[in-house]
Amino acid sequence: MISAVGAAAQGLVRLPVWRARFVLAALLAAFAALALRALYLQALKTDFLQEKGDARYSRLLEMPATRGRILERNGEALAVSTPVKSIWAIPSDVELKPGQKGKLVALLGVPAGELDRKLAEPARDFTYLKRQVSPDTAEAIAQLGLRGIYESREYRRYYPAGEVTAHLIGFTGVDDAGQEGIELAHQDSLGGRAGSRRVLKDRLGRVVEDVEAIRAAQDGKDLTLSIDGKIQSLAYSALKSAVLQHRAKAGALIALDVRTGEVLALANVPSFNPNNRARLSGAQLRNRAITDLFEPGSTLKPFTVALALETGKVGPQTMIATAPGRMTLANYTIRDVHPAAALSVSQVLQKSSNVGAAKLALAMPREAMWDLFRRLGFGAAPQLGFPGAAAGRLRPYRSWRPVEQATMAYGHGISVSLIQLARAYTVFATDGELVPLTLVKNELAATSERLISAQTARAVRAMLETAVQPGGTGPRARVMGWRVAGKTGTAHKQENGGYAADKYLASFVGLAPVSAPRVVIAVMIDEPAAGQHYGGSVAAPVFAQVMQGALRLLGVPHDAPFEPLEAPAGLDETREST
Repeated sequence: MISAVGAAAQGLVRLPVWRARFVLAALLAAFAALALRALYLQALKTDFLQEKGDARYSRLLEMPATRGRILERNGEALAVSTPVKSIWAIPSDVELKPGQKGKLVALLGVPAGELDRKLAEPARDFTYLKRQVSPDTAEAIAQLGLRGIYESREYRRYYPAGEVTAHLIGFTGVDDAGQEGIELAHQDSLGGRAGSRRVLKDRLGRVVEDVEAIRAAQDGKDLTLSIDGKIQSLAYSALKSAVLQHRAKAGALIALDVRTGEVLALANVPSFNPNNRARLSGAQLRNRAITDLFEPGSTLKPFTVALALETGKVGPQTMIATAPGRMTLANYTIRDVHPAAALSVSQVLQKSSNVGAAKLALAMPREAMWDLFRRLGFGAAPQLGFPGAAAGRLRPYRSWRPVEQATMAYGHGISVSLIQLARAYTVFATDGELVPLTLVKNELAATSERLISAQTARAVRAMLETAVQPGGTGPRARVMGWRVAGKTGTAHKQENGGYAADKYLASFVGLAPVSAPRVVIAVMIDEPAAGQHYGGSVAAPVFAQVMQGALRLLGVPHDAPFEPLEAPAGLDETREST
């Protein structure tokens, strides 16, 4: 019985020989496939495996470059970069208790809902909680010991002069790249080039090994501007006071060194604080001195007079019939505020006669006027390397009708920026040469282009000096101790295809000292609304205050007695034709 059962059992476990061999062959084939796969991956696909390994542990860390400083001409900082921290997190690793969350929200200064939204994506392995926090705040967060929350080093731009230089310097964004002004215009040199290092990190983001430096960071280069910090501060203060006093909409001022073409001051009101832009509006960003266009009004008359003198048909004492103080062309009447039977060419500027300027213009070829205006830079964007510089509007002379040529003689029908107008006046300060402008410090004399003869330039400069004397339209532009020359301007503002009856733009452009000009200053006040609106009463006093301070700071020798000036006899002396 037992032997029978054993025999049966032996019959059940006996397997065919081919089956054992088949299993052995399958195992050998599997091991061979694994060996071939291992050989393929480790010998032929090394880069692939290395890439996958690096994706888990190796990281390229950006080594930020320090942004270059922006300095004014005397070495004072206008923009510097300070180290700050950014707080970031790995959402899947973050575990916050209610008390910890409250402390984190308070330190970050963000709504709790925003924090929840950023941490609600566990699939992400990186998210910023807040960028550019102070080192003290970052240290307080680190002391909380929160799992999954880390910090990284960055830089934040700081502007010591604040609103005084805001429109000129501009600002950078959260990534420390230029967004406006000089910061944007010189981004390539200021920004430098970030470097990188390869490191090994664990899954908590901690660096466990510094492998190698891939590229060294190249810090940005410092930039020294032509701006004089003291003159800039004086210009901004005087302009802001005038805008407040006259309840004006805005104002702008440009100061130039006529020897080098350097911009010594560029101020705009209203301004903004570039260190706190939380409530910044678009209107506050406008650099009105460079981007805004306006009709220059009577400040354009000196160029009409200069061209008339260049023809040789008139001289400073040539009489122009201006009676009865008005003239009509194509149903448009040109008027003088101070009618006179006749005025000399010099008096046309002194009294700011529209009729006299119009008659001078109509006696010249329209092409000659257009060519002078074009060569002065009107109708073309100034080559400052500054973003948003406006070109203005100068229509082709072939489309000019007589009435348009006449009105253009006193600054109507043409649009310019304040910096274009200031530059144009350098021809009277340099004996006929137009100076190229720069916002970067330049100690060398500028290479200028001659536009009018030295004789004509000096003659017009003498006329402009009479315009600021008693009897002229700008006596409030005089400066104690220095001889001043300049021209007032008052123009109705354009509105709805015409001219607004009660909205004006007051301006003044002048130079000093007359004996050896050093500085040109142009002032524009937009929509003065406190009763006075003429350039002689609104813009000229700002010119005088800034010019006096600039000449003193630059150490320019006096060319007039240093004694108190006579007060203007009356408001009527500051009025000019509009």
